[in-house]
Amino acid sequence: MTNLQGSWVAMPTPFTEDNKIDFQGFETLINRQIKYGTSQLFVLGSAGEVTLLSQEEKKAIVKEVIAMTKGKIPVFFSAASFTTDMSVEFAQYCEKEGADGVIFTVPPYVLVNQHAAHTHLDTCMSAVDIPCGIYNNPSRLGVQVMPETIKKLSDAHPNFVVDKEALPSVEQLVQVQRLCEGKVKIMCCDYPKYSIVIPTLGVGGTGTANIGGNIIPEEAALYSRPWTSMEIIEDCRREYFKWFPLLQALYTFSNPIVIKAALRILGLPGGHLRKPYEEYTGQKLADLEKLMGEMGVIDKYGVK
Repeated sequence: MTNLQGSWVAMPTPFTEDNKIDFQGFETLINRQIKYGTSQLFVLGSAGEVTLLSQEEKKAIVKEVIAMTKGKIPVFFSAASFTTDMSVEFAQYCEKEGADGVIFTVPPYVLVNQHAAHTHLDTCMSAVDIPCGIYNNPSRLGVQVMPETIKKLSDAHPNFVVDKEALPSVEQLVQVQRLCEGKVKIMCCDYPKYSIVIPTLGVGGTGTANIGGNIIPEEAALYSRPWTSMEIIEDCRREYFKWFPLLQALYTFSNPIVIKAALRILGLPGGHLRKPYEEYTGQKLADLEKLMGEMGVIDKYGVK
């Protein structure tokens, strides 16, 4: 089922009015992604307000989402945590429940050196047999996983299959692709400011791990395809340039603030934000709705 190319959408966690997880809303959002050609889903990432969920809530999401998606669309879950032991425990839980894959990060805040980053990720990858990957985002985590470390992990772990990159360095993309020779698929994040989408695909990356696909799933699937022909390259540029103003607007604030506002504009179960996030309101919300209307997003995707 694992299809590490195209549009890999990072899902928000929908909440009910009383701040509980909205599993019916989850299913609605997931079925919409399947309908519009999304290749795979990423759950419990930063877009999913993961740091605001209890361990019990995270495990419930894993269990319920797997039941909704098994045999329909591959789902990777974040197993990132504050310690190596906690990451391993949660990854093993995901594997036991039948997850298609898990994603690891270096622990946030502790600012480990490269040797410690390798030891942490090596331990995590050794603890499971299912496909796994890393999320390389020094802006949130404080540590960059260097290409040489990624190469070392790739040589040691056949189940290390994807590198989700989120830093403004084309050199990083080139070095990972050069050193790993395509064994580890590169799928770039939207951050920073969608600046590495085209470079990722240009160096041989296989897609995007994105939040834009929550709002324009069909279009994100088009501009996220690996470059295997001039026709696909031209389609990618055209779609990417066309939708760039909306993608920029969706990153006005940190995930998932604007994404959830856009889902509510469409009448979809985006749910509320958990504190300390604040709702997207006022003129900025009006501007977002106007942009979505002018670009035809509401007409196409709005719930009638």
